[in-house]
Amino acid sequence: MTTAYDTKLGLYIAGEWLSGEGRETRDVLNPATGEGQAALPLASAADLDRALEASQRGFVAWRAVPPEKRAAILVRTAQLLRERGDHIARIATLEQGKIQAEAKGEVAFAAALLDFHAAEAQRIYGRVLSRPSGSRSLVLHQPVGPVAAFCAWNFPIMNVVRKIAPAVAAGCSIIIKPSEETAGSAVEVMRCFQDAGLPGDVAQCVFGVPDMVSRQLLASPITRKLSFTGSVPVGKALMKLAADTMMRTTMELGGHGPVLVFDDCDLDKTLDTLVAHKFRNAGQVCVAPTRFHVQDGIYDRFAAGFAERTRGLKIGDGMDSASQMGPMANARRPDAIAELVGDATSHGAKLLAGGEYGGQGGFFFQPTVLADVPLSARAMNEEPFGPLALLSRFGTDDEAIAEANRLPFGLAAYCFTENGRRQNILGDAIEAGMIAINNVRLSYPDSPFGGVKESGHGSEDGPEGIAAHLITKAVHIS
Repeated sequence: MTTAYDTKLGLYIAGEWLSGEGRETRDVLNPATGEGQAALPLASAADLDRALEASQRGFVAWRAVPPEKRAAILVRTAQLLRERGDHIARIATLEQGKIQAEAKGEVAFAAALLDFHAAEAQRIYGRVLSRPSGSRSLVLHQPVGPVAAFCAWNFPIMNVVRKIAPAVAAGCSIIIKPSEETAGSAVEVMRCFQDAGLPGDVAQCVFGVPDMVSRQLLASPITRKLSFTGSVPVGKALMKLAADTMMRTTMELGGHGPVLVFDDCDLDKTLDTLVAHKFRNAGQVCVAPTRFHVQDGIYDRFAAGFAERTRGLKIGDGMDSASQMGPMANARRPDAIAELVGDATSHGAKLLAGGEYGGQGGFFFQPTVLADVPLSARAMNEEPFGPLALLSRFGTDDEAIAEANRLPFGLAAYCFTENGRRQNILGDAIEAGMIAINNVRLSYPDSPFGGVKESGHGSEDGPEGIAAHLITKAVHIS
């Protein structure tokens, strides 16, 4: 095992770090080499029972803590994240593969989320209704209770903060299960919360066999909210478990981001923006632009320019400062992308760039561009979740909108046009929880993040993220 990965992994339950002694473990791999670099302890059923009991205690105590004290701990956590940013970013690259610049950007955004939620913790307002003299009707917003949160591996720093920060700000306790493939990043984030003074019963971190952990946490009457980031099939399975106790749910599921490029766009600027964003994190982003629908008048120039820029990207180990795209996060993903490429070309798609495994060892796949991809190709209907750009053409605005809304997903969409009237129509007509017009940024600490249709429901970030952790109560006094 490599010595570069120097994070000590463990379970964080009831304020204690528990080692792998006497527990089943699994290896954490380096996706740039495929080699093991750490042993991760997995929680037993008894560990999870202890975590649930602690979470109940933590909720009772934490909901009574003044908002300004909750805020102070979140602000201190943000400070520690920034101070330890280089170390945490390095861990993220070693276990997830993304380049260092992206990992450091993830640390910065996670710290900004903490600062935002710290301020919002002090703005949880109710209201007083108009009643006759001597009577009062109050509307109160109170924490929902202990939360079970499950994270994806693609943003191993930010996803953990995105779950914990609003729960803690609202007055909830939380048990978080990050991905076992990116455990070190989560452990380092938990140490920041711990060192900032967050009580151990309030936020706990467990790893384990996903099915066992989810069934035990969601079957417990202690758990009052489920927050999940991941695939549509897994999200649906978890919602069925959550239904048995009628718990609150926030589901941030997969997407298949359409990009509508109209012939009046600034073509070179659009290409520079989209190519960089498409291959960010090796395309392993739920809001990644994926289906590029380009108007007839510029389609050929767009395809040629996209392919040329893509072929110029340097792929390599994320720790190499020259790398512009790192490996995929695990051994499953390159094979999945290869299958989609083969299927698309068998249906008549034209390979303009990439299309092959890359690198010596590790989980690399070349950034790939396919043109004239027919709707019959699997990649046009299933989320690729990788470095695969799918190009097709359209004629009219109505055709573009219809294609954007064709699939059951509705997480993110992108539009590039200089026509102001068209921009307004697109914003109304496209079925997605987030739409970017002439840019690609969708995540801001003060803006809701979430999807519609099979991409889930509820929002993270923004005031909506805290509201998702609150119940509404009416109190009538005579």
